[in-house]
Amino acid sequence: MSVLHDTALRGFASDNYSGIHPEVLAAIARANDGHQIAYGEDQYTERLQEVFRHHFGEDVEAFPVFNGTGANVTGLQAMLPRWGAVISAATAHINVDEGGAPERIGGFKILSVPTADGKLTPELVDREAWGWGDEHRAQPLVVSITQSTEVGTLYTAEEIRALADHAHSRGMKLHLDGARISNAAAALDLPLRAFTRDAGIDVLSFGGTKNGAMLGEAIVVLTPGAADGLTFSRKFNMQLASKMRFVSAQLIALLEGDLWLRNARHSNAMAQRLRTSLEAGIADGSIQGVGFTQPTQSNGVFATLPDGVADRLRESFRFYDWDASRNEVRLMSSFDTTEADIDALVALVAQETSR
Repeated sequence: MSVLHDTALRGFASDNYSGIHPEVLAAIARANDGHQIAYGEDQYTERLQEVFRHHFGEDVEAFPVFNGTGANVTGLQAMLPRWGAVISAATAHINVDEGGAPERIGGFKILSVPTADGKLTPELVDREAWGWGDEHRAQPLVVSITQSTEVGTLYTAEEIRALADHAHSRGMKLHLDGARISNAAAALDLPLRAFTRDAGIDVLSFGGTKNGAMLGEAIVVLTPGAADGLTFSRKFNMQLASKMRFVSAQLIALLEGDLWLRNARHSNAMAQRLRTSLEAGIADGSIQGVGFTQPTQSNGVFATLPDGVADRLRESFRFYDWDASRNEVRLMSSFDTTEADIDALVALVAQETSR
């Protein structure tokens, strides 16, 4: 097969746009020779359990799946009875970007709460944490947070602990969507366990795709018994890979050493370079009419642009509108974003905003 795409094309739309990290691609190739038992009874998936226990502690159990939506839906479904509901931020991926799968496939109600920065607090949780015993209301039994959030902000370990204590005191469990959990760990400069298991998270979705994997995430049960039946629900949710060794091999390649952290640190650093460069241009007047809507704490920059500028920039760099009504865009960096990519985008922003 010949190469069908322009390999020089770069963008800032999503960290899903990047390719596979070479070390991950090599791990897939190394796992390819010979035969291994299908559906997770292979040596790579067995090794993956040890790797996750190294990062999160003994007694945790990891269930590799195909993608983030599958991880969230299957994990949350296993945490709930049929009458259960999940409290989340209104911007949460499970509420906005999963095509209704949590409610259609997972079969649980989402109770969303508007937030200014994508983060829940105990007080915000209490807006929907009520009605237990009322047969007319879906029962709020899980709180789900995202780290880093959909708007690039971070929970501190102390904030997560406060949420966990609050949820547990009310008989609810705490779930974490960790699609960008590596970026959060790198930005917080904390071990993965410090703001997850040690902070009271019961179940999390561990993201690999946005940090250099080809595909594959994992549902990680941190509190034994917090997600019953995952062995079965992973199958009927169509998330059981027959050749699971190739999903597990990717996560091993990321997590066995420090590749996950190197990739995340680089991605975060490129977002900071973009933010700093734009701010410098605003300060010296070479960039006009650009503002920021969120702090840049991980690998995303959320900015507002003058009318018409976004469409002109997209002729060279792909990125998404976040809130078109106020010209807000999201600019994401990846493990393979380069300083030259950032500098080229900033130069184009200066050119287009000074027209």
